[in-house]
Amino acid sequence: MRELYLPSSIPTTGSGVLPASTIPAAHFSADFADTEHRQALPWFALSVKHQHEKAIEAALAHKGFEAFAPTYRSRRKWSDRTKEIELPLFSGYVFCRFAHEAKARVLQTPAISRVIDFGGIPAEIPAAEIDAIRAIVNSDLPARPWPNLKPGDRVRVERGPLRGIEGILMREKDALELVVTVELLQRAVAVHVDATSVVPIPHSTIAPRAIARAAGK
Repeated sequence: MRELYLPSSIPTTGSGVLPASTIPAAHFSADFADTEHRQALPWFALSVKHQHEKAIEAALAHKGFEAFAPTYRSRRKWSDRTKEIELPLFSGYVFCRFAHEAKARVLQTPAISRVIDFGGIPAEIPAAEIDAIRAIVNSDLPARPWPNLKPGDRVRVERGPLRGIEGILMREKDALELVVTVELLQRAVAVHVDATSVVPIPHSTIAPRAIARAAGK
């Protein structure tokens, strides 16, 4: 018979274990169901007050929403010292996952002005774009905002912490950078990559809008 060890909050027999068949399913299904529900929700971009990105991320999380305000490290030089500071990758924006009916609750958060939309309908951001940005932030590789895209090769990273991430390969001085775009915001993030860690992606697999953007059209 399969046995499970249980947290102290759940009554057990003298041995500290119970047969799995006697454990209420609700103890184990609630958290999983909540996680699955969150992952099924669409991502949106919120226009927010400048320099309030992280505060809004925390406020939304306090309300139970999954929010994401990615940052990067930058060195700033003053007359008497040089300091490394944390800055938003997407200044003036915070990403948030929520159901359409929760829009009003989101907008009640101070310093949020609106949800980015097309024709009055909130515009969803593909989860793959958010996952790519999150992977860059979690990699601890040098990253920074990228103002625009220029002609370049579409590539996929094959090795290292960014394995599987796709973007456009750009050259910045003597270094190669992978540019990952959030199409909705027309913003991008660049991260240093090794040329030996990427492989080209056939143009036939790239969406027409991505090709036009890369060409500066």
